[in-house]
Amino acid sequence: MVGGKQRLVVVSNRLPATLKKDGDEWTVQGGAGGLVTALAPVLKNRGGVWIGWSGASDPSIDVDSLLADFSAKAGYELYTVPLTKEEVDGYYFGFSNEIIWPLFHDLQTRCRFHPRYWRMYLDVNFKFAEMVARSTTPDDYIWIQDYHLMHQAFFLKSMGVKRQTGFFLHIPFPPPDIFMKLPWRWKVIQALTEFDLVGFHTTQDRDNFAECLRRFQPDTEIEGSGAVVEVRSGNRQFRLGAFPISIDFNQFNGLAENEDVARKAFNIREALRHRKIILGVDRLDYTKGIPERIRSIQTLFRMFPDLRGRVNFVQIAVPSREEVDEYKELRTEIEQLVGRVNGEFSFPGWVPVHYHYKSFPHDELVAYYSAADIALVTPLRDGMNLVAKEYCAANVSQDGVLVLSEFAGAAAQLQEDAYLVNPYDMEGIAKDLNRAIHRDKAERKLHMTNLRDQIRKNNIYWWVDSFLQAGISKRLGDFPEMATVQFERE
Repeated sequence: MVGGKQRLVVVSNRLPATLKKDGDEWTVQGGAGGLVTALAPVLKNRGGVWIGWSGASDPSIDVDSLLADFSAKAGYELYTVPLTKEEVDGYYFGFSNEIIWPLFHDLQTRCRFHPRYWRMYLDVNFKFAEMVARSTTPDDYIWIQDYHLMHQAFFLKSMGVKRQTGFFLHIPFPPPDIFMKLPWRWKVIQALTEFDLVGFHTTQDRDNFAECLRRFQPDTEIEGSGAVVEVRSGNRQFRLGAFPISIDFNQFNGLAENEDVARKAFNIREALRHRKIILGVDRLDYTKGIPERIRSIQTLFRMFPDLRGRVNFVQIAVPSREEVDEYKELRTEIEQLVGRVNGEFSFPGWVPVHYHYKSFPHDELVAYYSAADIALVTPLRDGMNLVAKEYCAANVSQDGVLVLSEFAGAAAQLQEDAYLVNPYDMEGIAKDLNRAIHRDKAERKLHMTNLRDQIRKNNIYWWVDSFLQAGISKRLGDFPEMATVQFERE
């Protein structure tokens, strides 16, 4: 323990740093994604710990040495859980991403329920739990992140290791009729009840879990109202809560106001000749609804031909799981759709869809947010979707419009001031986009101001505070920043 104080220990599948091979040498790069964005500032210089896999499966690599410099600069300590290629294939690509990911996103037809995936999932979860037991003390608070590690509390207790544990699910939790299709459903529910606190993005996800629990334990009692409730089920007593994750509003707002970023945003608008810009930003994944979105843009130009030449759709697709065949096929499908739409509508001086399959530097992404008149955020299902919040935070002109899927977790918070749409309804989206394009300026400003105020108030630090308060009656301020951090291995 650092300075004799309680530490906040984050445990996730991946560390916030990634090992990449550059020629014959391994290099360390900062991780990307919502989890790293959310929790890295929380742990920085507070004596915190992050436990996870490095992303490498080569046993000859001295991972700890490679990560030492990153750890010092990041301001928190990293502990690596080594995984073999077989373990990664079965636990990560198999159980996590071929079973839990599609099932929890209501896409059960994509599931592959191989028993060997389940066995490897348990083996790797036990391996993580061993690392947690070795590298933490009974005073630490262990905050487990996401569906990859649902058995952590179960295995810690089976080893006789006493820890205060919280679990947060970053994806949706399905209703009983979908969850019951999981062959190992009761074991997963049992494992989750071993945590002291189980958190979800929305009350709907929390209630779905409670209903599944009642299917197995009809005597389950739930007491309380509001975001956090008490559960008694069998011999277990724990808490369930809804904690909608968010972003660092000031970071995105400040970056958008930066002179260099503002110039980049201006250049984007200039390059597109100050046409209206509709923007989509997603990790390439079949849950994000990118093909359906492109078809909606196609429908927009068919239904409202007066918009041809006056509007551009920009889709940024960040590469993801490129080695998986399903994702290769998705990329091909999207590229073919873009080609068909551009082939149907383009004329000299105007191409309707600009498609970018690559990762953008953070400042350039914010410049696109700032330049866009409309954000089209239409996942088929999403736990939260931080792009919707990032767009609003970066919209410093307060002149933008958010068009948001009703199946994104963010819809519960932002529904009053966003256009909510069904991502499968191409004509409905086209009509709402047309309304958004012609929306009165004063009305745009009113709704965007409300969206920004909501996100500013309920930011990432509010999310952390609300979870910690429910878990251990503490706030982030109870883990104060230190001028100099000396890491100790327990």
